[in-house]
Amino acid sequence: MNNHEKVKELVKLREKAKEGGGAERIKRHHDNGRKTARERIALLLDEGSFEEFDMFKAHRCVHFGMEQTEYLGDGVVTGYGTIQGRLVYVFSQDFTIFGGALSETFAEKICKIMDLAVKNGAPVIGLNDSGGARIQEGIESLAGYTDIFLRNVMSSGVVPQLSGIFGPCAGGAVYSPALTDFTVMVKKNSYMFLTGPKVVKTVTHEEVDTDSLGGAEVHTTKSGVAHLAAESEEQAIEYLRTIFSFVPQNNMENPPFVPTNDPDNRTDEVLDHIIPENPNEAYDIKEVIYRTIDDANFMEIQPNFAANLVIGFARYGGMSVGIVANQPKYLAGVLDIDSSIKGARFVRFCDAFNIPVVTFVDVPGFLPGTIQEHGGVIRNGAKMLYAYAEATVPKVTVITRKAYGGAYCVMSSKHLRGDINYAWPTAEIAVMGAKGAAEILYAREANAYEGDRAEFLKVKEVEYAENFANPYIAAKRGYVDDIILPNRTRFRIIRALIMLKDKQDSNPPKKHGNIPL
Repeated sequence: MNNHEKVKELVKLREKAKEGGGAERIKRHHDNGRKTARERIALLLDEGSFEEFDMFKAHRCVHFGMEQTEYLGDGVVTGYGTIQGRLVYVFSQDFTIFGGALSETFAEKICKIMDLAVKNGAPVIGLNDSGGARIQEGIESLAGYTDIFLRNVMSSGVVPQLSGIFGPCAGGAVYSPALTDFTVMVKKNSYMFLTGPKVVKTVTHEEVDTDSLGGAEVHTTKSGVAHLAAESEEQAIEYLRTIFSFVPQNNMENPPFVPTNDPDNRTDEVLDHIIPENPNEAYDIKEVIYRTIDDANFMEIQPNFAANLVIGFARYGGMSVGIVANQPKYLAGVLDIDSSIKGARFVRFCDAFNIPVVTFVDVPGFLPGTIQEHGGVIRNGAKMLYAYAEATVPKVTVITRKAYGGAYCVMSSKHLRGDINYAWPTAEIAVMGAKGAAEILYAREANAYEGDRAEFLKVKEVEYAENFANPYIAAKRGYVDDIILPNRTRFRIIRALIMLKDKQDSNPPKKHGNIPL
């Protein structure tokens, strides 16, 4: 074979590798409304930027007739490219080859790019579409999964890791996405579970279908396993690209700065009137967020899970931040088990990757009741406290209304090393609400009162509210740095972030803390 023929042979082999499981299986895949592994990569990365590795790698299994069937690439496409000009490593599982089942060589390909990502300080994005371990390979496939899990753990907090679920992700396969920072699923097309419907029926006698057991709606509303549910594969990939735009390349860099034409000193008088006169009336904290951030561009994370706490990415003056905010529209903005877990993990991600945290506080306390107490609200609420206390990134806090009891302490208070803590004039910082406080403080006097007991307590409630349910006592103590005009909130946050951009803080030397998991 001369050199010209060798070149032609290479071109032929490369085209064969790109065919995946063949035209028939690709057609079937498309008929099911799903894209191929390479089509997903093309949507994710900048055009023409993808460089592929291990295109010719094939499985080594010689059992169960596998030696007679070989596909170049062995069911996963791996390599690197760019998103918005920034380096990223990617793997995309190919369901048209052995159902995307993982083999020893399949795992080796993924491990190679994960190792490169850490060495070169760049994020990893995994596009999952796999039926699980390749049964024919037995222990080799299980070893391969575990090799990937180890790298997920070692990469955690070093480079951002994002997962897209575009089809099945079952059994041991679910643990790799679970170990990554953010997971995006596609409604109706993707699912995640440890044991499928047939096993569930055999063991527990429950009748359940795939979507009800582990679909996108379940994991973004009930379990909290996934962060976003997309209507289509295109939207899922856009979600991944958007998250990527807010995060740095690695834990040694700062997130990308994006210039804006939105003026730093823009005021918004609507904020002066957004807090209702009735302290028990709800308002939407998202309106506060949208009115203060750059260009009203807010990437909310887990919008349908634990909706009493809002988290997500935004920018102030071009600077990327993570936002955590109590949501008075849901459960009056209380903290509970799910919202504490949601908030704690997000704060820890931001801290790991040098993303400042901006917190909006309107919290009446922790959700009471036997369900919460028996479910471990103490342990789980402590996660939020731990995350804020541990975080060394810039922390700017704005108390808009209620900040009561232990929940005040938890929500990035000055006592947890909050850097800049502001309060609106409508802020109520106290151990509890005026009504409850009056009933406790004046119980004996109320019982001895000869007139209307309820009216007596109402008067005392008003007195307590006027004397204690305000931000001025906290300001006198220095627990809030300033009481600000709501319409100037954007300007004050941006000024604080600029002042804090070179902040240096640290934790005591230790192997790691023991967060209450």
